[in-house]
Amino acid sequence: MSNQWDNNRDYHSFANVDEIRVKHLTLELDVDFEAKRLAGVAELALDYIDTRCRHLWLDLRDLTILSVEDDKGESLDFCLDKQDPILGERLNISLVNQTPSVKLHYQTSPNAQGLQWLTPEQTSGKSLPFLFSQSQPVNARSWIPLQDSPKARITFEANVKVPVGMRAVMSAMNDATASLDGEFFFSMEKPMPTHLLAIAVGDLAFGNIGQRTGVYAEPEILAAAVKEFEDTEKMVEIAESLLGPYPWGRYDMIVLPPSFPFGGMENPRLAFITPTLIAGDKSLVSTVAHELAHSWTGNLVSNATWRDLWLNEGFTTYFTNRIVEAVFGKEQAELEVVLEYGRLKEELASTELAKQNLPANVQTQDPNEAFDRFTYDKASMFVHDLERRLGREAFDKFLYTYVQHFAFEAITTETFIEYAKQTLIVEHGDKLSEAELLEWVYGCGMPDWFTPPVSNSLDKVEAAIDSWLNGTQASLLETDSWRVHHWQYFLNSLPEALSQEQLMELDECFNLTQSTNAEIACDWFKVAIRNHYDPVLPALSEYLIRIGRGKFVRPLYLELQIAGYDQEVKQIYSQARLGYHPSIVVQLDKSICL
Repeated sequence: MSNQWDNNRDYHSFANVDEIRVKHLTLELDVDFEAKRLAGVAELALDYIDTRCRHLWLDLRDLTILSVEDDKGESLDFCLDKQDPILGERLNISLVNQTPSVKLHYQTSPNAQGLQWLTPEQTSGKSLPFLFSQSQPVNARSWIPLQDSPKARITFEANVKVPVGMRAVMSAMNDATASLDGEFFFSMEKPMPTHLLAIAVGDLAFGNIGQRTGVYAEPEILAAAVKEFEDTEKMVEIAESLLGPYPWGRYDMIVLPPSFPFGGMENPRLAFITPTLIAGDKSLVSTVAHELAHSWTGNLVSNATWRDLWLNEGFTTYFTNRIVEAVFGKEQAELEVVLEYGRLKEELASTELAKQNLPANVQTQDPNEAFDRFTYDKASMFVHDLERRLGREAFDKFLYTYVQHFAFEAITTETFIEYAKQTLIVEHGDKLSEAELLEWVYGCGMPDWFTPPVSNSLDKVEAAIDSWLNGTQASLLETDSWRVHHWQYFLNSLPEALSQEQLMELDECFNLTQSTNAEIACDWFKVAIRNHYDPVLPALSEYLIRIGRGKFVRPLYLELQIAGYDQEVKQIYSQARLGYHPSIVVQLDKSICL
């Protein structure tokens, strides 16, 4: 634990949230697809923590501020007085007479990192354009001027104008029956972190799943999405049994175009979901469970800074596994934990030891760097270890009490540590010591006592690998009962070096290059790339052009570069780049030089 940093400070925001906080946002947006621009009016209601405060610092990135007014319509002085390549710009507004609110007229840039504008040709229906946002971690400031810090929870209401015939949805209460007359109204009465502000506009239809669950999607994929995610209402009920009543009213989802850069995004009341989860067999819906779990661990109890991201993702990854176990059975839950640890092992082997703790010490870096296997999977292993030590019943009681205690708050790692000392260590000191707690959180690597997860269900996969490597034909392997997780384990457990004949045999027998499961295809492509199995290149190119999910495209480009496919990387990326979300483009541009 370093003394170099103030652990209570959000190093990724210019906002002076300890002096004054925005408590409510009233937003007007006019969506202009031709100009790829939002014209906005943002009225910010202020809470003066320090009554002497006479300046409001907001976060911006590439926004044009046209004017700023107080609550009486009088102009306020403002300037951009700081700039940073990661943080964007600081807007400094001079406040007069302790005005209770300020109103900003502004425009976004066509290149806003938090917005992706798709042409009709980039959508399923090919007839209407599409817009969607991605605010996490610090891109909300590229489409709304605000205090873009997890500490700055806000409520909001919005009036959004779009072309007639298109539907707008937001991370608020959505009305699936609203007419497509070009104007939509939204309200979110519960305080939420600004990185959960979200909007999407397009040719969207709605499918009902349960009493408080449903899915928006382009009409062409709606039926498949409803079928794939039909267990969502059951997931909500399971989650409630563990952590208390669902706090946000409805849990709707929207399936975005393939360029969405993540598996999912937990925007309250409207989780964003990648279409790569629609596998036809519900094998990848744990991501839906993950975004749902965030409704408690992440949206209800939030990280105060991006250093504390593990509090969101570690507890949520654990909680996801509990939902999967209850809905789909213990075998699938065990398989997912083993695969999770497999991902972590790869990162343990390739990351310097000093960076292998739970807090993401990215104070001077892009906060996107905080999203690694330590904040997700090592943190999840920590929570699993707590459950093992305390026993499920006692641990569930702790988890429930923890979430309710910090509901609608943003907390730091140190806040959690102090809470754990007062609860876990006091009540279960015979099962967990303070030194062990601190070793898990601040220690590098895995603790000495950690036992990796196992699944007997993988014995048959290991036996199949051994049999094949010892000469058994691939066609004779008994794989009919395998789930997607077995295939992932199979591919990730193959030797680093394989012959062209071996790869061809696997491909011809199991049709791996043409797999319609995005996870299996990605894992197979990595095996093929490192062994220069060139027959995959056309399918790989099509995959990278069609899908913009960072989990897939980043490692595949990296594998190609490591294997020396420099020309192919440039050729594929030059075609795919236009279809990727701006936040992914910013990251890939650093590693791929066209």
